[in-house]
Amino acid sequence: MSAPFPAPYIADAREAAEAADLIAAFGPAAATEAAARADRSRDLGNHINFCRWRQIERLIVILVADQATGTVH
Repeated sequence: MSAPFPAPYIADAREAAEAADLIAAFGPAAATEAAARADRSRDLGNHINFCRWRQIERLIVILVADQATGTVH
């Protein structure tokens, strides 16, 4: 069994909307697109957007998963 995926930190509804937009535009590759945006931000020295896009990437992975993550009650 693999380690659980860390829960994303979502600062506001805009980040959830961006995740939904990427899923609509890129389908299963949405997390890869978010990672690419994070990498671009890092390369530009923008650590705030780097972290934001990484969290959006984590949210996308959870949203497109076929099974529940974390504890199910």
